[in-house]
Amino acid sequence: MPHNYNQAGDLVRLLRERAASRPDTAAYTFLPDSEGESSTWTHAQLDAQARTIASHLQGRMQPGDRALLLYPPGLDYIAAFFGCLYAGVIAVPAYPPRRNRSLGRLESIARECGARFALTTERGLVGLGQAMDASLSAGSLSMLATDTLDQGMTENWRHPEIGTQQIAFLQYTSGSTSNPKGVALTHANLLDNLENIRRSFDHQSDSRGVIWLPPYHDMGLIGGILQPLYAGFPVTLMSPFSFLKRPVRWLQTISDTRATSSGGPNFAYELCLAKVTDDHMSQLDLSSWRVAFTGAEPIRAETLTRFSQRFAEVGFQREAFYPCYGLAEATLMVSGGRAFTGSRILAVDAAELSQGRVEAGDDSAGSKSLVGCGQAMAAHTLRIVDPDTAEPCLPGRVGEIWVHGPSIAQSYWNRREETQETLQAQLTGSEDGPYLRTGDLGFLVDDELYVTGRVKDLIIVQGRNLYPHDIELSAERSHPALRAGCSAAFGVETEDGEQLVLIAELERGFLRETPSREIFAAIQRAVARDHELPVNVVELVKPGSVPKTSSGKIQRLRLRQAYLDGTTAPLDRWERSQHYDPQALNQTYVDGSYVPPRNPIEESLAEIWTEVLNLDTVGIHDTFFELGGHSLLASQALSRVGDMLKVDLELRDFFEAPTIAELGERVAQRLRANGSAREIAISAVSRDGPLPLAYSQERMWFIHQLQPESSAYN
Repeated sequence: MPHNYNQAGDLVRLLRERAASRPDTAAYTFLPDSEGESSTWTHAQLDAQARTIASHLQGRMQPGDRALLLYPPGLDYIAAFFGCLYAGVIAVPAYPPRRNRSLGRLESIARECGARFALTTERGLVGLGQAMDASLSAGSLSMLATDTLDQGMTENWRHPEIGTQQIAFLQYTSGSTSNPKGVALTHANLLDNLENIRRSFDHQSDSRGVIWLPPYHDMGLIGGILQPLYAGFPVTLMSPFSFLKRPVRWLQTISDTRATSSGGPNFAYELCLAKVTDDHMSQLDLSSWRVAFTGAEPIRAETLTRFSQRFAEVGFQREAFYPCYGLAEATLMVSGGRAFTGSRILAVDAAELSQGRVEAGDDSAGSKSLVGCGQAMAAHTLRIVDPDTAEPCLPGRVGEIWVHGPSIAQSYWNRREETQETLQAQLTGSEDGPYLRTGDLGFLVDDELYVTGRVKDLIIVQGRNLYPHDIELSAERSHPALRAGCSAAFGVETEDGEQLVLIAELERGFLRETPSREIFAAIQRAVARDHELPVNVVELVKPGSVPKTSSGKIQRLRLRQAYLDGTTAPLDRWERSQHYDPQALNQTYVDGSYVPPRNPIEESLAEIWTEVLNLDTVGIHDTFFELGGHSLLASQALSRVGDMLKVDLELRDFFEAPTIAELGERVAQRLRANGSAREIAISAVSRDGPLPLAYSQERMWFIHQLQPESSAYN
């Protein structure tokens, strides 16, 4: 007899019902980052953990109070999330802080939501104490390690009064360190979206999931953690660190568990194409995989084709691909098709599309293939609207995607103006709605949604959503020659994906003698330090060259078009390439000049860096991230370190020791501690093919790699 999925009414009753009817059934299994035994919790065990945490919170907090969740991926995070729900406390998932990194975003969230407690583990308390500024760890915010609580308190739990419109948690969407916004999601929002996902994905009690997505945002939390519980099937969870370090582990876990449902952004499938070898293929069987969802960044038709062809020999079926679209303000999912029916690819004229018109294309170079993202979820309405006039667009025109329905959040936390502007929009001359303005551009053909771009200025690079004003601020503060508030960052689509371009105005006092090389280096260092991201192109322009509105807002889309048209007229220009210029890119060296490797360990590290970064030369005082590195490349470099030097490091070591000199010293220390200090034999590796990856699984920082922000499934 089918389960009545809507009878629970709220998430607390849902888990309580599961614990009563299926107490010994496995709910969540978490795989460790390195080799070791997995951990599994049944529904009854999770319920008991949640009641323990809730009983402690009920003695310290009032219903409706907010609590930050600062956990690494794992079962403790899930227990804390449900512990908050069980206490009637509003959970606020957040990325846990890291040593030596800015806490601006986390501090903004804490102040914004007025959090009284920050929940973590006993081990996490140590890390938080090292990472957090006094402004965040002191005052009204108290720290609580939930894995050390008295289990005897479980029976003291009192079931809270929960209404369907009560806020379950705040889903923060802004990538800005200064202006985060919390989407207030109710139990009704969540249950509606979970039911839509269940129907669309055809999830049943005999389904099986594998999820590596970070649990701090909508795709990982709602799609990866809450959906399996709601639909009543087990899920195996992995740390995103493990996936990025060794992508085949994702596919191997699907194969081993006979999973039917899993997925991720477009780059995840590309990473598998690049890193899964023929030897790996012999160990895979992907025939059970029926829903390979893809979203969170632009979906490439070429990726779907190549992945389907490559993995067909191990049972993957192209019909399993499930492109979909959504965003945090819509809880998670907005549109999708029917499971296991394949994806729609539409060829359009690229030139016409750039002008907002949809015309059929052909196989010529002027055609662009777009992947359909399905139809609107049940009880939801999709409209294509002129973003300037708020009038519905005519068929065949590109406009802003507006959405109405029960999954749409009613408000941002304490943001009345943004709530009215974004979540309560009205069509001109109509009382229909209210609508969510997604900020994304698209069109409909036979009710199928095609996403073409963004009205808003969000930049997606390597699966990360970035806000241009954050990048601009970092750049402008890097050198006195740059004018404050007079730069523009935007993404440009290339064959290698979206790349970052920065155009910055110079102060008038620097026009005659512009220290361009010094400015370019300063910008690279600042953006790499603050965002772990390479800038691909920097253009320096005269004062007044960056266009602004009458109210002083930077017109990034207009400048982006000028850049594409070649009309920006830069005074000087820098573009990242394979050429290595130590004077332009490097930090200040110990003696003011390039310093080559001094010993076999440093020589090995230098060889690894040149391979991974595709550079000719590196010095021992170069900072990895200032040379164009990012989290994905760092994971590959760390894997090569394990292969070549036979020493186990975590990505934390890489971030804390980002130069060859510093990392080399850590390698030497580990070798001495292991009693295996020896001469390192350096073996050349060809750059003609893909770089080898180790089978050892070290931790990596992947928090910012997958923060969908306000566009979770586009």
